[in-house]
Amino acid sequence: MKLKALIFFVLLIAGLWAANHFLNGPRSSVIDSVPNTVPSDEAGKPTAVREQFTVGFLPVTCHLTCPVTSWVTQHSGAGTVFAPQRFGDFASMKEALIARKIDATFMIAPLAMKLAADGVPVKIVYLGHRDGSALVVATDSEIKTFTDLKGKKVAIPSRFSNQNLLMRRMMKQNGMAPDDIQLIETPPPDHPGALAAKAVDAYIVGEPHCAKAEIAGYGRVLYFMKDLWPNFISCVLVVRQEVINDRPQLVQELVNGIAASGKWLDEDKNDGAAHRKQAAVVVGKMFYNQDPALLEFVLTKPLDRVSYTALKPPKDTFEEIMNLAVETGVIPKHMEFEEYCDVSFAPDLVTVKMPFQDLPMPTEAELASLGKK
Repeated sequence: MKLKALIFFVLLIAGLWAANHFLNGPRSSVIDSVPNTVPSDEAGKPTAVREQFTVGFLPVTCHLTCPVTSWVTQHSGAGTVFAPQRFGDFASMKEALIARKIDATFMIAPLAMKLAADGVPVKIVYLGHRDGSALVVATDSEIKTFTDLKGKKVAIPSRFSNQNLLMRRMMKQNGMAPDDIQLIETPPPDHPGALAAKAVDAYIVGEPHCAKAEIAGYGRVLYFMKDLWPNFISCVLVVRQEVINDRPQLVQELVNGIAASGKWLDEDKNDGAAHRKQAAVVVGKMFYNQDPALLEFVLTKPLDRVSYTALKPPKDTFEEIMNLAVETGVIPKHMEFEEYCDVSFAPDLVTVKMPFQDLPMPTEAELASLGKK
């Protein structure tokens, strides 16, 4: 009897330890609930089990190549399935990356650099996009130039954003003092509403939050980022150093997938932009919970509003970002480019290609699984 009790006690302790380890221990990949398809043959039988690796993203067009790559890997028959995990803000994403609940994510560049400066073992391995942000004012505003913003309130997404650094860069270039414009940190989804309520005079943020005010008629674009800082960089792909060291082939596969998605998105943009329109449907319905018409507007009006090629991290631009971030107190110390960037995974675009010419459209079953029939 005592022996049975002892065995029960040992098994109970082991079970409690295993549960605690699973719930609280670090994990190198997290599988999100959307979407969750498994490749199968024509008879509906699952094919070989494939590894899944989680990549974090926010529902913004700066991160568009993440869901496109995920969708492609879910509907192809080989290789790793890159499972997306959607976040509502960069703060929770940052904490998940630090705690190793995820090992890779798209995030704003200065925040990634700040993490590296704070000793978190992460590296920027690729860019998410070029341009894709705008400075928006009210349709009836008398603001016509950047200097007209003097004395005004402008919403920014975060002090750790390149939108913040761009505003400070522009103030410096126009001979303005750092406090000539009041910059107010505001969650990106709240930017259009703040402008409509006249709580701010302008906002600068990534898409599709600029297009929302434009389409609704109460906002107009004062400047696209491409006009203020050509080839503007907002978000980057960040990977934990442990994965870079232990699984370089996996990191290469991920970067190749992102690069191929970006190449595909851009390759026909001047010839009907069918690829971008397909991405708007898939991503809007299956990943972002946004109207595909909104995403299509961002991706096509104008066509160079955002681009997804030339995504190898450029040393000269990042050194300027670093200098601005240190100068404004966003990053506590200057770091060398190689301390926070690893460009060795950036492929020659000639060598990467999407497995599909056209994206598979969501099936009735896939839409129903998200309640979006």
